[in-house]
Amino acid sequence: MARTIGIANQKGGVGKTTTAINLAASLAVLEYKTLLVDADPQANSTTGIGFDLNNITQSLYDCMVNEVEAKDVVLKSEIPHLDLIPSHIDLVGAEIEMINYPNREGVLKKILDPIKDQYDFIIIDCSPSLGLITVNALVASDSVVVPVQTEFFALEGLGKLLNTVKIVQNRLNPDLKIEGILMTMYDARLRLCNQVVSEVRRHFDEMVFSSIIHRNTRLSEAPSFGKPVILYDAESKGSFNYLNLAKEILQKNNLTKINQEDKIIQ
Repeated sequence: MARTIGIANQKGGVGKTTTAINLAASLAVLEYKTLLVDADPQANSTTGIGFDLNNITQSLYDCMVNEVEAKDVVLKSEIPHLDLIPSHIDLVGAEIEMINYPNREGVLKKILDPIKDQYDFIIIDCSPSLGLITVNALVASDSVVVPVQTEFFALEGLGKLLNTVKIVQNRLNPDLKIEGILMTMYDARLRLCNQVVSEVRRHFDEMVFSSIIHRNTRLSEAPSFGKPVILYDAESKGSFNYLNLAKEILQKNNLTKINQEDKIIQ
């Protein structure tokens, strides 16, 4: 049965889609059957692993609004063990179309439940908002990864997201956990980045991943080639960062044994 992890932060530009794509790809490279669910109408996760939106006939929108089964929408990527449920711009209107649905917060969970036993992990890329689609993702998830950019406004909005998680826990999904807070776009040369990391660790302690995602040119270039960074440049720092994150998540969930010296490359 798959462990479902939502990647969520209502603040844009924090590396959320980059994390969804590259964490899913890293888990797949480690030979865990992984499904990436693109729940963002911008569909950047879909194009980021090599799919042309013009060639996609059915998407998550069709599952949520037209009751198409997930198995009929799943696409196989060029990475073995990595599948995708693509997104589409139509998903923008799904929140309005779903407003009168009974149990509208549980639509995505209902879609994913029949295929969960086919995967080890399901990674959901959420849109940069706290709307109904994101709430659906949190209800469908076992845990949530929160990417936070290492900048001055890093903690802005984080409290709001954690409050939303708490509401979902209380009312809709009592089993939802915080998988961890992930520091992204880190530049070791900048004093500010180091101060932000220290501040976030001081506030949230063990909730913060040991893995940090460094600012990396190859990581930024990879989506324009429709590839996760591990395919674009396996030797890059970004590739190592996301492999380490995947290993840390596996270790946190007791799914593998990793030697301490292999655990994290800062």
